[in-house]
Amino acid sequence: MMLHPELLRAARAAPGPLAGATGLLLALTAGHAAQAALLATALADLAAGRTDRLPSLLAAVLAVLALRAVLTVRQKAAAADAGAHIRIRLRDELLARLGRLGASHRAGARVGAVRATVVDGVEGVNTYLSRYLPQFAVLCLATPALLVWIAVLQPAAAAALALAVCLALLAPRLWDRALAGRRTEHWDTYEHLAADYLEALQHMPALRAAGAAGRRRALLERRSAALHRATVAELRVSLVDTALTDLAVQAGTAVAVLLACWSSVTGRTTGTETYLLLVLASECFRPLRDLSREWHAGHLGVSAADGIAALRTAEPSVADTGVRQPDRTAAPGLVFDDVSFTYPGNDSPALEHVSFTCEAGRTTAVVGTSGAGKSTLFALLQRHYDPQSGAVLLGGRDLRDLALEGLRSAVAVVSQDTYLFHATIAENLRLARPGATDEQLRAACRDAGVHHEIAALPDAYDTVLGERGATLSGGQRQRLSLARALLSDAPVLVLDEATSSVDEHREVQITRALRRAARGRTCVVVAHRLGAVRHADRVVVLDRGRVEAVGGHRALAESGGTYGALAGADLAPWRAASGTPQGGTPEKAAEETGPPPTPQGAP
Repeated sequence: MMLHPELLRAARAAPGPLAGATGLLLALTAGHAAQAALLATALADLAAGRTDRLPSLLAAVLAVLALRAVLTVRQKAAAADAGAHIRIRLRDELLARLGRLGASHRAGARVGAVRATVVDGVEGVNTYLSRYLPQFAVLCLATPALLVWIAVLQPAAAAALALAVCLALLAPRLWDRALAGRRTEHWDTYEHLAADYLEALQHMPALRAAGAAGRRRALLERRSAALHRATVAELRVSLVDTALTDLAVQAGTAVAVLLACWSSVTGRTTGTETYLLLVLASECFRPLRDLSREWHAGHLGVSAADGIAALRTAEPSVADTGVRQPDRTAAPGLVFDDVSFTYPGNDSPALEHVSFTCEAGRTTAVVGTSGAGKSTLFALLQRHYDPQSGAVLLGGRDLRDLALEGLRSAVAVVSQDTYLFHATIAENLRLARPGATDEQLRAACRDAGVHHEIAALPDAYDTVLGERGATLSGGQRQRLSLARALLSDAPVLVLDEATSSVDEHREVQITRALRRAARGRTCVVVAHRLGAVRHADRVVVLDRGRVEAVGGHRALAESGGTYGALAGADLAPWRAASGTPQGGTPEKAAEETGPPPTPQGAP
């Protein structure tokens, strides 16, 4: 019988409902004992030829049966209520922990494995706590009381039964270590299979396009076979436990019956006492048999307990120790001050002595080739990580001094990986501001340049989107994500490769929407295509984790270097999409030229 510390901790989420379910289960056990006593008395009267009390005894037995039926219904309802409380509390706690862990944890965890823990694992915990734990409490309370009752009638029988109960409880503990190993193997295999299935379902079009569906199916078959082997191995050890328990129960019952018969033959007990000994010997083991049954029902919860504990106690990559709140009344300035950062496990730094300033209320673009460090800057701004040296300042305050919730509510993000839920457009938008009015939704969508397209849909803002926004085009998804960010009314707007998944024509549309949206906000545009950054007030060029240059588009394009190369590669498609004449130049296409470039590392 297993009491896992993590599961006992989870039980504290619903002490009242669990106590109620346990109390009703104790009442049911008492009903079984009362019924046994009444039947023993009736059998003794029949054996002695006394029938005068039989009607009243049978009526009492029927009344106990009716009471047990009522108690059974109430107990199951109480157990379900306790399980619902625990399930909701535990899942809320785990989801809150996942939110605090942030992107650094998601990067190293498989979504399917996390889903298995949060969904299937918690479901197993619910069964364990709502059924197994109350039954364990009944065993600890009811069985000693029954043994005392038997000891009053026949001490030797009570001693034999007590020994059998101890053997049934303690002998299987010899296999606990082996069972724990098999249990861990089973859950790990289950998590891998769940993760593989989820990935296969999510990326089925990619598998078909690559002709890899058959190979993925073969992998899933191997995973399923591995889970089958792990399950069978665990069952072998678990069945040894069950066999030892059953052996102790049967042996104890047989010894008790022999002692009861011997006491009756020798005249040590009356007929009523002998029958009572026989029925109580069976009732003494009822809580133990019920516990064994509930153990198998709630075993998944014990298997998942270690995974739940690991997720619940996982530490985020940054500590939420800040207490200050960012000023949301005005657009703040943003400063990267001599920032260096290396990802855990890597030898080479992702950023090295990076310094630049994003002026308050202006648009700053960060560009560079793939691997230059743009996304790392974005991650530091959101405090998914903290720099190993230097500081990131928002409104003159170190991000580490700001409360994480306040910081992230002050920074609205539009990323290249736009996620829209299977819900209406209005519900997706209101994720940023639940109390937003319909007019506020429309205003945000107008600023993002997507209102007219939404209004043209059959149900307008009540249109239900497919999962991940599959019913919309890539440009519509990006602009809807921008509208959601604008609706949050955050003073800082971060656009992380927000146009990377659309063609040049859509990029022009989104860029125009971004220019409207950036008014009155401190805007940071992270991109490697220049179409989204040509009109920025300032451009920061990154190369291999260092600042190569800072300046305006025209001056940087003329200076050559990384930006000049990017401008040359980016010019032709931009001209075609924006309508710039073939004879035009990058300088004429730019609306703002900005200051000349400054040396590497200049703020």
